Amino acid sequence: MTSKNRIAVVLGSFHKTEITQMLDAARGEAKKLNLKIVEEVWVPGSIEKPLALKRLLMRDDIDAVVVLGIIEKGETKHGFVMGQVVYDAIIKLQLEFMKPIGLGILGPSITPNQIQPRLDSYAIAAVSAVDVMLNKNDR
Repeated sequence: MTSKNRIAVVLGSFHKTEITQMLDAARGEAKKLNLKIVEEVWVPGSIEKPLALKRLLMRDDIDAVVVLGIIEKGETKHGFVMGQVVYDAIIKLQLEFMKPIGLGILGPSITPNQIQPRLDSYAIAAVSAVDVMLNKNDR
């Protein structure tokens, strides 16, 4: 069986500095796992990710997508509710298209001091997850 290795990455630009660090970690992990990043799509925030994801999942040249972002804890429940809606949409898209989605969104309700220590590990885990799911029949 031929290994599938073409992935895309969807990134939220609201926390551009932190997400750029996550992207660097994702690129490194993808290279290590012989996954080819064929597209990187920046969107304003998390609520825009499902549409960007669907557009990518519809493409025949993309085998899986990694989603990176941050949904911080705010003074209201906005981030928590948004996180639930976005996560639900992402899982539904994964099942609709039967293509893996690596979820590397920190939060919802993550506090500022919790972000930095998790950036690299969440990005690496999201890429690793799509690798396992893409190539599960090859192992």
